[in-house]
Amino acid sequence: MKTNANEQGGGATANLRKTEPKRRFIRAGGRFGFAGGLMAVLLVGCGKKHEAKISAEAALPVVTVRVQRIEAAQQTAVEEVVGTVQAKLQATIEAKVSGRVTAFPVTLGQTVKAGDVLVELATQEIQARLDQANATFRQAETEFNRFTRLLAQAAVTRSEFDTAETRLTVAKAAVAEADALAGYAKIVAPFAGVVARKLADVGDLAMPGKPLLELEGRAGLRLVADVPAMLAGGIKSGEILAVRVDPVTNLIAGTVAEVSPAADPASRTVRVKVDLPAAPGLRAGQFGRLAVPVNLATFLIVPASALVQRGQLELLFVATDGKAQMRIVRTGKQAAQGVEILAGLVPGESVVIEGADRLRDGQPVSIQNAN
Repeated sequence: MKTNANEQGGGATANLRKTEPKRRFIRAGGRFGFAGGLMAVLLVGCGKKHEAKISAEAALPVVTVRVQRIEAAQQTAVEEVVGTVQAKLQATIEAKVSGRVTAFPVTLGQTVKAGDVLVELATQEIQARLDQANATFRQAETEFNRFTRLLAQAAVTRSEFDTAETRLTVAKAAVAEADALAGYAKIVAPFAGVVARKLADVGDLAMPGKPLLELEGRAGLRLVADVPAMLAGGIKSGEILAVRVDPVTNLIAGTVAEVSPAADPASRTVRVKVDLPAAPGLRAGQFGRLAVPVNLATFLIVPASALVQRGQLELLFVATDGKAQMRIVRTGKQAAQGVEILAGLVPGESVVIEGADRLRDGQPVSIQNAN
């Protein structure tokens, strides 16, 4: 009986072991079946998205554009140096004598002519000196006239007459000196220009060496820049250099007027002055950048009209197989020919230069003319 029981127990165990792999297979098959179904759903979903994309591209209208084939060009590389726009003719007006400011007839930004009164000073001491000099002169003149008559009558010696004549000459010079000092009470404009700054007002004490105002002439503007000595060696007087001033949209062609023969020992820079032509929005005191030639380099230059600004991204479109391909690019410096492309474009590609702002990625295009 025990033998049969063991045999029966052993048979049950054997049967359990035989059925266990089947259960594992069923569970595994269930997992494989679920994964396969998920894969099928994903493939169907991707297929729908791909079909939607194709249908969306097909629904885009054809846009007529102009393109330009962009090739790598070897040009002169430049290094930008900052500078300040200044008037060619400018002066700081100071007093030659001490005195209280009694009148300041000009205002900030006012246009004045040469000889116009800018500041009036109270100089009572100088006026008293002028009155004294005039009195001395009248006395010396009277005495000289008397000695002239006496000399004709041989009543005085020639030496006495010469002394009277000398006193008259000295008195005349004293009057001229006092009169010149009295003239300093009215400070006039040395040239025609504009009052750029007022550094004093009525009631202030003016004295030699203390600025009262700044005057800028109408002769034009120039950019003054301190160029590093290692870059200034190639700059020559009369050379045309590009200048960029922030309020002015286009580059300005400036002419080098002056190049300092010596470098500043503290900053190791050379002062360069570049004359600027008249341009809307250009005025003294503005911040500018001077493009200093360095060496030859290879660039990809595209017209500014080819770039499209969308948010923080700069884009352009390349015409390929009748469709517009969007490219995110990284731009560099702005040149007279266009904008430098540092990344995102390959030489030899046809870039849309007109109509790019109306394009989307993959949109059909009709090329009007190609260069």
